[in-house]
Amino acid sequence: MLAELDTIEGEALQALADASDSPAIEAWRIEWLGTKGRLKGLMGRMKDVEPGDRPAFGQRVNALKQSLNAAFEQRQAASSKAASGPPMDVTEPGEPMGLGRRHIISRTIAEILEVFARMGFEPATGPEVEDEWHNFTALNVPEDHPARAPIDNFYLEGGGMLRSQTSTVQIRVLEQTPPPVRIVAAGRVYRPDTHDATHYSMFHQVEGLYVDRGVTLVDLKATLLGFAHAYFGEAAEVRMRPSYFPFTEPSAEVDMKMRIKDRWQWVELGGCGMVDPNVLTAVGVDPEEFTGFAFGLGVERIAMRKYGIADIRWLYENDARFLRQF
Repeated sequence: MLAELDTIEGEALQALADASDSPAIEAWRIEWLGTKGRLKGLMGRMKDVEPGDRPAFGQRVNALKQSLNAAFEQRQAASSKAASGPPMDVTEPGEPMGLGRRHIISRTIAEILEVFARMGFEPATGPEVEDEWHNFTALNVPEDHPARAPIDNFYLEGGGMLRSQTSTVQIRVLEQTPPPVRIVAAGRVYRPDTHDATHYSMFHQVEGLYVDRGVTLVDLKATLLGFAHAYFGEAAEVRMRPSYFPFTEPSAEVDMKMRIKDRWQWVELGGCGMVDPNVLTAVGVDPEEFTGFAFGLGVERIAMRKYGIADIRWLYENDARFLRQF
């Protein structure tokens, strides 16, 4: 019986040596070392061994188990090392790398800024982490206004907040630059909105501001219509409807027709209006001498209209199949 164990060991080691890849090595482990493997079956033959030979038989089976386990681990390690080597001939010419592209949001921002630059608007930037004075107080938002509620903003520990609008940039510019001012600012803003086809908790706005002597609502309307026709084409359908914002008076919403799920619908692009005198006063500009207009447009919604995108969430899912289209 002990001589038979020597034969079994030789057979097992030869089978392991013949295993050509990882699946074959795993199949060998199951056959020989598994819970129902051949080595386990040897222990069932203990009853056939003479009582005096059973201790020696048991010791030999245990030694065989250790031997096969050691051989398996060594063979597995060698196979893993070989598999981690070069999967191809490294001397062959490499495959050419494709050129990267700007994300559709970055491209849309660049296109929008280029259109407003042709209208005489200069680019401006501001911080994304703001204080309440720039985000609310200087923009004529009362202390008890619902827009300040924690449920509608991302407040930070120790003070400060993630800006909820790019209107903060107009405050920072007017603090440092006396009129005339004509700027356009693009950047990320944050609001804890429920995600759906047209809303997201982080999105981008383009903020425009023009302050000078004699600026009127006619100038605002001409600017927005000029942008829509320059960017979307002369057939673009845009409307302005009365609204309310604390920092502009009068105020309006800017809507554009978009195709969403096979239906044409009016979708809000942003808000606009004449700069409220209180805002001008807060930054040291005399509202009796200067007037101005401001507007904030949603970049994602402009991109959706421009490129026929039905769901804002697609812009942030990083699905290569979607991104390759642009």
